[in-house]
Amino acid sequence: MEIIKYLDYLSNAFIINKVARYDIHGKKLFELSDKYYFEDLGLRNKIIGGNRRADIEKVIENAVYLHLKLLGYTVNVGQFMKTEIDFVAEKKEKTIYIQVTYMLMNQETIDREFGNLKMIKNNFPKYVVSMDTMLGNINDEGIIHINLLDFLNTEDI
Repeated sequence: MEIIKYLDYLSNAFIINKVARYDIHGKKLFELSDKYYFEDLGLRNKIIGGNRRADIEKVIENAVYLHLKLLGYTVNVGQFMKTEIDFVAEKKEKTIYIQVTYMLMNQETIDREFGNLKMIKNNFPKYVVSMDTMLGNINDEGIIHINLLDFLNTEDI
C-alpha cells in the first residue's frame, strides 16, 4: 500500500501521470491496474538510469503518450479480452487505438502488434507506431503503420 501512496505523491507533483485501464468491450474504466508515464523523459532517464537499449520500448511508449496528451487527447490503456492495447485516445467525438513497439523485426512482433488491433471490430482508426522507416506507412486491414518520428511530427492524428 505504501507504493501506491508514493505513486500518488509523484502524480500530484506532476512528475508522473496515472493512466487508467479502459475495457474496450465493456466501455468502462477499471478501478485497478493503472499504468504510469513520466511527464518528462529527461527526468525519467535520470531517475531510472541504466541503458536505453534495455527499456527503449518504454521510452518510445512514454513519448507517444506525451504526444497524444499534447494533441489534446484523453488517454487510457486499453484492455480487450485478455490483450492490452497500448493506448485508447479520445478527443471530442474521435477515438483512436495505438500499439507501440520498437521495431517490427519479425513476424511474431507484427502478428502481436497488428493482431491485438485486428481483434477490435469497430471503425475507429488504428495505428502501430514503431521506429521502422523502411516499411513506410503500410495499411494492414485498415491498421496503419507510422514511423515514430512521423507520428511525433503530426499536429493531429
